[in-house]
Amino acid sequence: MTDPGVPLADPHVWLVPTPVGNLGDLTLRAIEVLRNADAVACEDTRRTGALLSHLEISRPLVRLDAHTMHRAAQVLEKYPRLAYVSDAGTPGISDPGAELVQAAIAQDIAVEVLPGATAFVPALVLSGLPTGRFTFEGFLPRSGRERKERLAAVAARAETSVLYESPHRLGDTLNDLAAVCGPGRGASVTRELSKKFEENRRGTLEALAAHFAGPVKGEIVIVVAGRPPEELEADVPDYAAVAAALAAGGLAVRDIRDHLVAQGLRKNDAYALALQVTAP
Repeated sequence: MTDPGVPLADPHVWLVPTPVGNLGDLTLRAIEVLRNADAVACEDTRRTGALLSHLEISRPLVRLDAHTMHRAAQVLEKYPRLAYVSDAGTPGISDPGAELVQAAIAQDIAVEVLPGATAFVPALVLSGLPTGRFTFEGFLPRSGRERKERLAAVAARAETSVLYESPHRLGDTLNDLAAVCGPGRGASVTRELSKKFEENRRGTLEALAAHFAGPVKGEIVIVVAGRPPEELEADVPDYAAVAAALAAGGLAVRDIRDHLVAQGLRKNDAYALALQVTAP
C-alpha cells in the first residue's frame, strides 16, 4: 500500500520521528514514508538498519550525522525523495536534522516534518510544572563561559526550562543548576521514556542531584521551574537575587553587569552590584 499523501516524483525531504523507546509509537504514516522513499538518511546506520529490519523495509541507508552533513547536497541529488531519521525522536530537535532542512531549502526542495515522538514534550507534561510558557534549552555546552551564561539564564527565567542531558553528565548538571537556581528550586528528571524502566522523579534540584549522584542509563530530560512567584510579583526585578544567581554560576563582573543592564538596571548600579556579589 502506498500513502497517497507521499509524492512519488517531486524532490522531497521527510523528517520522520522514530520512537524514543517503545516501537509501538511509530505512526503508520511514518512507516509508509520510510517504505516509499528513495533512501533513508540517518545518524547511525546500524540503529536505523535494525529499525527498518524490524519493519521489514528494505531501503538504501545513508549516514548523515554531524560529521557527514556536509555531504547533504550530494545525497539529495542522488536520492531526491529522502527520508531522514535521528537516533530517536523528531529530527531537527538538538540533532543534525536542522542542517538537512537548511540544505534542502537552499536547493528549493520541499520539506515535510511528520508529527510523532519527541522526548521533551511528555517530560514537560509529566513534570507537573507550568507548561503555558517554556524555553527549550536542548543540550547545554559542556564547559566554559557559554555554559555558565546558559545556566544563569535558566536561573533568572520566569518560565519553565527544558533541557536534554547525557546520563554521565546528569549529576554534574543537576549540581550546577542547584548552585545557580538555588537548591530548593522545583524540577523533574525523566529518563527511559516509554520503556520498561521509565522513571520520572520530581523534587527540588538538591534532592534530584542527590538521587542521581550515581550512574544512570537512558535518554535524559530535565525540567526546571521558573523563578518563584514571590520573586516576580514586584514590577522591578530583584536585581540582587539575579546578580547572586549569576555570580553563583561563575560569571565574571562584566558579564553580570551586562545581564543586569539588559534587565533594566542602570549601568553604574549594575556594575556596583556585580562587584558586590563577586567580592571575596
